[in-house]
Amino acid sequence: MSLKLAIWDMDGTIVDSREVIQTAMVRSFETVGLTPPAYDATRKTIGLGLHEACQILAPEASADKLAELVDTYRHAFVALRAEGEGFEPLYEGAREAIERLADEGWLLAIATGKARRGIDAFFDQHAMRHLFETTWCADDGPGKPHPFMCDEAMKAVGAEPHQSLIIGDAIHDIRMGLNAGIHTLGVSWGFGEAQELSDVGAHEVHHDFTTLNASLDAFAARVS
Repeated sequence: MSLKLAIWDMDGTIVDSREVIQTAMVRSFETVGLTPPAYDATRKTIGLGLHEACQILAPEASADKLAELVDTYRHAFVALRAEGEGFEPLYEGAREAIERLADEGWLLAIATGKARRGIDAFFDQHAMRHLFETTWCADDGPGKPHPFMCDEAMKAVGAEPHQSLIIGDAIHDIRMGLNAGIHTLGVSWGFGEAQELSDVGAHEVHHDFTTLNASLDAFAARVS
């Protein structure tokens, strides 16, 4: 049986982290004395590593101020979790889709701009660690849109580009997948807008898990 690898982004694709990320960003900017970004600015950086995202959101910040901002954001996110405000709910249909793929023999991976502890928090919240063969994050090497995370996920499970796809909500996910030479499935329910995903070359853009599941089935049939 041919291998099939689905590489999943997390924020905005599996979990709805829009509110908690923006709240942490506002807190961190206010703490270091900078004007917080609007949500529309924040959302466009999701998927990038934290340092790169903060550089984009605070281009006027000195190197020292930028380092302080990054550190403060991390502490703000941890504080939100401790306060009970950091829960990131699964999108409706996400668990069922992921569990179905695992049951049908797909290999599953995560490629996220979160740090490793963000992946661990996701698994602690949702008890899905056993479903994923391999996970890659901002701590491991070059971030999105560099193909590193996709390349490493494929190496880890022995899959080839034609057997692999990525599912993500941000233009950085799509660009990473294209740079890795794999099929790209954009989803419109997270941080990215459908037209943005199409404009950067997503092979498909889906608006719900019904059509996404159908596309995954079609890909499996082609690979087989």
